[in-house]
Amino acid sequence: MRKYVLIFLYTTTLSTLAVAQEKADKKIKPYVTTGGELIFSLAHLSIDHSEQGTPLRFSPVFNAQMWVHVDENEHFGIFSGFTLRNVGFIYDLPGTNIRKKARSYNVGIPLAFKFGDMNGTFVYAGYEAELAVNYKEKTFEDGDKKDKFNRWFSDRMNLFQHGFFVGIQLPHDANIKFKYYVSKFYNGNFAETDANGVVVHPYQNIDANVFYFALSFMLRREKMEKFRHPDTYSTRR
Repeated sequence: MRKYVLIFLYTTTLSTLAVAQEKADKKIKPYVTTGGELIFSLAHLSIDHSEQGTPLRFSPVFNAQMWVHVDENEHFGIFSGFTLRNVGFIYDLPGTNIRKKARSYNVGIPLAFKFGDMNGTFVYAGYEAELAVNYKEKTFEDGDKKDKFNRWFSDRMNLFQHGFFVGIQLPHDANIKFKYYVSKFYNGNFAETDANGVVVHPYQNIDANVFYFALSFMLRREKMEKFRHPDTYSTRR
């Protein structure tokens, strides 16, 4: 599974760079924006086939993104790029005093269309494929922390995460986005041995789709030409 995900990310990246180069050859100059996100996440959660509410989770760090834009004209464009995102949710186990806080660091590649004023306010919508690279889980009982661990490329999660997003770019570089993960957060087939030597499936009856609202600010908007011809580059505004 991991091999196929890596192949997908690699081929998507090559395709994106090829499109950007083609546009550059046609004098449609791509440009780069970078920034971060303040993420407020929840989850559509079911435990043992019973719908559960989830407290709001705030994750200001570490969320970084680099978007490569190609504007066809002043009112339409596309973008792709790379992201690193802290995504997760909080939930309570029914009938107990136990609370779980779960999160994953995901590396993603978005692909989106945008409509409006390319130099001002515009709306956008797209799809993003992500690779879950680090999983972290905390367990609390009656408000006291009982356990904490993190794993790289953990089988506790579905390694390949993906979802759809929509957003609006506002004046002065503020950006508001909503994203919903179509993929399930947990791998229900994950198995481990408990303290009594019994094989258990801790996430078998947990069905969770994360969604979030994010506020971000564009930190930099530069022509990619700067990196090819630094002496002749000029900032786009």
